[in-house]
Formats: sequence, C-alpha cells, structure tokens
Amino acid sequence: MFDLSKIVRPNIRVLQPYSSARDEFKGTAAVYLDANENPFGTLNRYPDPLQKQLKASLSEIKAVDTQNIFVDNGSDEAIDLCFRIFCEPGKDRALTFTPTYGMYKVSADINNVVLDEVPLDDNFQIDIEKTLPLLEDERLKLIFICSPNNPTGNNLNNIETILQNFNGIVVVDEAYIDFSENESLSQKIAQYPNLVVLQTLSKAWGLAAARIGLALADANIISLFNKVKPPYNVSRLNYEAAIAALGQPKVFEQQKQLLLQQRTVLQQELINLPFVTNVYPSNANFLLVAVTDASGIYNRLVEKGIILRNRNSVIANCIRITIGTPEENELLLTTLKNLNL
Repeated sequence: MFDLSKIVRPNIRVLQPYSSARDEFKGTAAVYLDANENPFGTLNRYPDPLQKQLKASLSEIKAVDTQNIFVDNGSDEAIDLCFRIFCEPGKDRALTFTPTYGMYKVSADINNVVLDEVPLDDNFQIDIEKTLPLLEDERLKLIFICSPNNPTGNNLNNIETILQNFNGIVVVDEAYIDFSENESLSQKIAQYPNLVVLQTLSKAWGLAAARIGLALADANIISLFNKVKPPYNVSRLNYEAAIAALGQPKVFEQQKQLLLQQRTVLQQELINLPFVTNVYPSNANFLLVAVTDASGIYNRLVEKGIILRNRNSVIANCIRITIGTPEENELLLTTLKNLNL
C-alpha cells in the first residue's frame, strides 16, 4: 500500500524550507523595503513565489484545484525535483520505458540514481507482464512514463495498472496531451495519491521560450515540491506571458485544430513517398517517420535549410517531424518529393 511518508527522503521530510520576503508578507502595501530590491525600474520587484494568479487560471482550464498545482520553469525542473525528493543518491532506483524523453536519464545521472530502461514492445507499448515483477524491488522509488510518448508519438497503455501495483511515485509526462484524444490522467489524482502528472505550456500553448511547466498531484506531493524549489523559480516576464496566453482559449483552440489538421495532411502525404517505409500513428504535434536512410535524408534537408530531428540513434532509420505551419509543411513535402532518392 502506498505511504508517502515512506517514499520521501528523510532529510527532505524534516527540511525547513527557505522563507522569502514575499512568503512572509502576503498582503498589499504602499512601500516595500523588505526584499533588498532596487526601488527603481519596472522589473525591480520579485515575482509571486507561488504564482497564485497563474494557478487560478490553470485551475479553471485544467479542472484541477490550485492546491494540486505546482508551477515551474519548464517540466524538466519537476523531473529533477522528483529525484531530489524521493531518491537517495547511490541507493534508490528509478525506471522508465524506452525509447523515451532523454532528460529522465540525464536527471537520474545528475542525481546519482540508477535509471532502469525497460524496452517498449514492437508496438511501442508497455509489456505489463514483464513490468509487474520489476515493481516489487524495494529500491525502486520512481517510474517515468511519457504519454503521448516522445519520440514515438503514441499514447501508452497499462499506466493505471502500474499505478495500482506500485508503492512508489509514478510520474506521467503529458507534455503532448493537448494533441491527444485521451483524457489527461490529471483527472485521476484524487484516485491515485502516488500519481504526478507533468504538463507544459511549451507545446500547444506556444510558450516554449517562456519555459512554464506544471505538476499536478495530490496536495501533499505539491507541498513537497514547494518545499524544495528555489524561492522565485518563475520570472515575472514568463508568469505574465503564461497568464496572457491562458486568457486566449479561442486562439489556443484554433491553432491546435490547425496543427491536428496539418498532422493528418503530413501523414497522408509522407506515406506516399518512395523512401518512407512507415508513418507511425501520433497523438502529439510530431510524426515519427521510418525511412530508408534517415541520416542521408536529414543531411540533404539540412542543405536545403530544413531541419528535422534525426532519431536514427534511438530508433533505426527514423526521423521525427514537428508539425509546422501549412506553408512550412508544404515546403517540406515539396523538398522531399524533389530529393530524387
């Protein structure tokens, strides 16, 4: 049975978090002389350390209570915090399913935690029969599942089975959930106290430069994130950009629908190219495409000023194509048709 107190590192459990000036005074005043700020300028004041206004907007859009939301400077920060909160360096272990997002491995290495990488099956799905015995390892504290998965683009199955059979933390990375027909697992955080859902405003919301990510989880887990995060982990510039974007849901929906439509166009056109052997189904804003010579095609496109992602080192002879504007996608298709491979 899951017991959060047994998962948290002892030093984190007793940690006294840093208390900033904006933590100690939460009201509104005429004169602020408490935070050693420069009194001149327009960006001279520290931002809200708990991003209350942004969380209120996110709560409405995500249908999750504000106490269940943690905001960070990109979802990679939450990945790192999971290791710092739940894994003893050099002792505990984590697990993920590969191929997947490379930062899980990088963050594990930085935090001196062994990350076991379990291969997905031939359909890029979790082999639950092979996975369940692994969950019995008492050293295993974290599981990372990217769904829709990067770089394969598909939703992963059997996530709830893992949640029901694991006494550690299951982190489900939903960076691409806005492009999927599946409902976010964030709607089940009350059902699963060991679930952490990561999302981002970098993809469908068009704020990659602003680096706004969020973790959605039980309030007790969110309190741990707030306990160990840096004092002002989201700048005011990025904070305000996020609030502005969330205030334009019609623009978001129009752009998302256009990207979904363009994803279908690319799927239909790419599969007809003679050097394309497969276009994998996608629930993300990209397509994984199997070709006869990934590195050769990638290099030819670079010469034409078109940059894709060569995933040959991860999945043999595969390239990953982000869905662009209609004009960018048409240029890509025209260039590919004229490569004469």
